[in-house]
Amino acid sequence: MQSDQDWLERAKTVVRADAASIEAILDSVDDNFLAVARYLAACRGKILVTGSGTSGNVAARGAHILSVCGAAAFYLSPGDGLHGGLGVLQADDVVLALSKGGSSAELNDFCARAKTLCSGVIAITADPASKLAALSDHVITLKLPADGDLGGVVATGSSLAAAAVTDVLAEMLRIARDYSWESLLFTHPSGAVGRDAEKSLKRLGSN
Repeated sequence: MQSDQDWLERAKTVVRADAASIEAILDSVDDNFLAVARYLAACRGKILVTGSGTSGNVAARGAHILSVCGAAAFYLSPGDGLHGGLGVLQADDVVLALSKGGSSAELNDFCARAKTLCSGVIAITADPASKLAALSDHVITLKLPADGDLGGVVATGSSLAAAAVTDVLAEMLRIARDYSWESLLFTHPSGAVGRDAEKSLKRLGSN
């Protein structure tokens, strides 16, 4: 029988592991990271963000954040892509693929085919020796702590780390493309963001 104190300590352990996983990506923010950001910023087409399982959910979130920050990004699952969705890709597009292990057969098949249709594939993965990393043109390696995920099985800390990487890329692209807060708020008129747009612009300025 777990005591209240046991429950609280377990909860804090999970929070600490999540925080450590996110902080660990600071080691990945280097010259290679900057090169990937510049590559994405120079993309003249769309950014297709993809992933399987939990990584797919993170990819969908990443595509949304990128779009909010002015990038022409969208999410497509590997499964839908292999059932014809790959047809959306054009020569100027880029694929951004998320996978902790980089071993999903479905995702790797998708990316191998996508590579022949677009300008390049970028992988965000914790395994730089994975098949996904090998077939990608650029790789951002997640340097994760050993105990970042629940039981080393459930993608908790690792998925938050991948989400943080897409957040950083979104902000770098926003700045690189000179997408102002005014433009961002114009395309986000609903919800609390739209409601408080005037106050936000006064706080942030128009840059």
